[in-house]
Amino acid sequence: MAKSVRVRPLTSRTWPDLEKLFGPRGACAGCWCMYWRLRRSVWEKQKGDKNRRTLRKIVEAGKPAGVLAYDGNKPIGWCAVAPRQDFVTLANSRILKPVDDQLVWSLPCFFVAKEYRRRGVTAQLLQGAVEYAKKQGAKIVEGYPNDPKSGPMADAFAWTGFASAFKKARFTEVARRSKTRPVMRKVAGRRALVVRPTP
Repeated sequence: MAKSVRVRPLTSRTWPDLEKLFGPRGACAGCWCMYWRLRRSVWEKQKGDKNRRTLRKIVEAGKPAGVLAYDGNKPIGWCAVAPRQDFVTLANSRILKPVDDQLVWSLPCFFVAKEYRRRGVTAQLLQGAVEYAKKQGAKIVEGYPNDPKSGPMADAFAWTGFASAFKKARFTEVARRSKTRPVMRKVAGRRALVVRPTP
């Protein structure tokens, strides 16, 4: 467990820390955490610097984008967090379609520096992301982790997080349309969690 982790929102001021964490590849193959925010065809066309510029515009406009984890002053992890409607790719997913008609914030993506993986950073990012969303007025926060059934999963496939980390952060499974992809939620506000599943 990484004990000294603190979590801060991504802002114009902390943007250089995200660039440092993601490196020249934008975390993975020029994504810059835009995979969930853009239509697939657009995302493919602007991999790399165009994705970086698009994310930066979102941040500079003061819109919620995510939170960074730090070990001292060193950025070591990232969690995307924003209202679900900001992530257009979720709307087109059969497995991750809305559970009900409640307004939720989503946590669709994580990135942890290689030397800090498997040290509990994701669970701490989750806690920080929930607190951030709560301060922005969120009542319910939702994630879409992997729940591997056949042993450990390669890091390349861990970008939506693992169900075990969500459980540590006290998220509850509310739907499962795939054996390995639950939808998990946590109440951020005072309102009780009532799930009204859609067909």
